[in-house]
Amino acid sequence: MSDISISDFYPDVEDFARVGTGTPVEQISRPSLSYWQDVWIRLKKNSRATVSLYIVAALAIFTLLGPLLWQVDPVLQDLNQISQAPSLPKIATLVGAYKRWDGIVLNDFPAEPQEYAESVAAATRLRFFEAATTQQVRLIWDPVVGAAGYNIYRNQRTPEGFNDLGLPLGSTYGGNEVSYEDRLSLESRTYYYSIVPTDGYDEYEVYTIAEVRPQMIITVSDAKDRGLIAEAEDNLGQEIRLEFHPFGTDYLGRDMLARLMEGARVSLFIGIVAPFIFVIFGVIYGGCAGYFGGTLDALLMRFADFVVALPFLLFMILFKIAFGIGPGESGIFPMLIALILLAWPATARLVRGQVLQIREQGYIEAARLLGAKPRYLIFRHIIPNTMGVILVTLTFAVPSAIFTEAFLSFIGMGVAPPTPSWGSMCNEGVKTMLSHPHELIFPAAFISVTVLAFNLLGDGLTEALDSRMRSRE
Repeated sequence: MSDISISDFYPDVEDFARVGTGTPVEQISRPSLSYWQDVWIRLKKNSRATVSLYIVAALAIFTLLGPLLWQVDPVLQDLNQISQAPSLPKIATLVGAYKRWDGIVLNDFPAEPQEYAESVAAATRLRFFEAATTQQVRLIWDPVVGAAGYNIYRNQRTPEGFNDLGLPLGSTYGGNEVSYEDRLSLESRTYYYSIVPTDGYDEYEVYTIAEVRPQMIITVSDAKDRGLIAEAEDNLGQEIRLEFHPFGTDYLGRDMLARLMEGARVSLFIGIVAPFIFVIFGVIYGGCAGYFGGTLDALLMRFADFVVALPFLLFMILFKIAFGIGPGESGIFPMLIALILLAWPATARLVRGQVLQIREQGYIEAARLLGAKPRYLIFRHIIPNTMGVILVTLTFAVPSAIFTEAFLSFIGMGVAPPTPSWGSMCNEGVKTMLSHPHELIFPAAFISVTVLAFNLLGDGLTEALDSRMRSRE
């Protein structure tokens, strides 16, 4: 048999150029990435999840390092700065202790008119007895003929009519009592005082307005108690820089920023520790139920269905009673126990469904044939392959627990004052939301941002951990 060469099949083989060893050859390759490296790359491509991750990291820094940088006692009360709105640092003048003022009563003017007139003139020359301060505002005016007393009002804006005079401060009884002292929650802001004469019962629809902006002051004793001046100092008239409250103060003069930091520790402690514990329990419970199957699976899942049917709020009340926590006391520990005992079935169901799929995979059967025991298969192969589902479940469980704590504290079932939490701060802020909205806005904003960030992060992890969506570039 004769030799057969390539030229017998390709007569023009000489037309083909031989590829030399020095000729560059294009290679198609991709970097070798592990599963978690690919998850991180996919997560970074999701802008919403990335921003949420940064927000969660910022909340962790705010909670852990914030109190070290902002060293203000969250329970320290400053009654001179009650319900202050967020502002820049303030300067106060040092003054002495408050001195009682007896007011002005005109002995040569009748306290009661001889007859009650249908109408009287408005009070004249409404003025201030001395310089108005945040300690007191002392008003005086000329008496009105025919008046049997006067009602005093205060507004934070210019009154637009008789029915818009503002907050009723008090009354004087007698037409000859022509002074009034206001010491009610004074701030360094513009006030409009109105004086309305009365016949002892009804008001005459005439009034006089005076505008004033009290000077910010602080007494020597208060300044020493707060460490603003030395014990030996008492230079009256000295200007002193007061504590800075960037988020304002609450209705007791406590710093809102310090209380938000302290409240974050309570809210995030419950929102992270409770989900971490009940998710771990749910993973083990659901993993065992899904792997063994059969009668054990049916019994375990029926018990999970029973736990789902238990009312959370009722058990929260029962746990508070069982632990001896009375009204007005913080129920942090009962809340933690209630969340752990009643919130795990959702995780158990989800993990069970994943395990039912994974246990039929070929590598599980191969490990079983090699002699692997159920405990090894569950903790070495099955649960690690459900880690993506576990992380997503945890990120969704955290905001749910935070919202639950906020709700219970808001209705008085959770954290009770003076211990701050975002929910209890919202409960306190609702009482002054119309006059001082910052006391409600800030804790509510922290709750909303935290819940939204964890939910968006959970959505991003759901996409990033899906192995079917791994990048193939």
